[in-house]
Parts: sequence; structure tokens; C-alpha cells
Amino acid sequence: MNIGAAARASGLSAKMIRYYESIDLLPAPTRRDSGYRDYGTGDIDTLRFVHQARTLGFGLDTIRALLSLWQDRQRSSADVKALALQQVAELDARITELTRMRDAIADMAARCHGDFRPECPILDELGAGEAH
Repeated sequence: MNIGAAARASGLSAKMIRYYESIDLLPAPTRRDSGYRDYGTGDIDTLRFVHQARTLGFGLDTIRALLSLWQDRQRSSADVKALALQQVAELDARITELTRMRDAIADMAARCHGDFRPECPILDELGAGEAH
């Protein structure tokens, strides 16, 4: 199938497929005589794998490692689990940081009168470069 059909089947855009190929995350597919890419079922499975991994927030280097483990039938599941737990830790850190940011913005909004007056603690704190 061509890249458009592969994109539809995998959930990735054609642009992302080309990008992943350009950084050697995905192997280059076979080419037709016309020069167009030709994707097979195995390619679509790999594209879906990458799409799902990206949806779960894995970075490209980790996806590269996961792909290698996925394709290696002699792999140790401990290696896969370690990568998954590393991702959980990174997500926990991001959640903590996002919660801190949300709390700071909610606090500023709670102290803003939100009426016709020009005074606004939100703008004051943003201008001062400090959020509580």
C-alpha cells in the first residue's frame, strides 16, 4: 500500500511516517518501480506500534529501544518493564510539575477580582516573574 493508505491504517500522518524514516526509527520501505513507497502488513504493524508508543508519551529513543525489544524474540521482559517503569516515573514528574503550575494559576485567579477595576494580581505576578 502507498504512504497515504499506510497513514490511514496506522493512525500516523504521512509526514510523520516520512520523518520517522528519515531519523531511522523505521526502516525504509520497499519502493515501487515508480519510486513510491510500498508498505506491507509488517510495516503497518510497526507503524501502529510507534503510534501507540507516542500516544503513551514515550520518547523517540525509548521507542527505538522498545521496537528493538519487540522484534527480538529472545528479549528479557525485565528490559521491557524497566523502560515502562522509567516512563511512569517521567510521567509522575510531569504530573507533579503540571499540578504545581495549575495550583499557582488557580491561586492567582482566586485573588483577582475579575471586575471593572484595572488591578489584577495575575498580571502583577506574571510581570514580577514570581508565582505563589
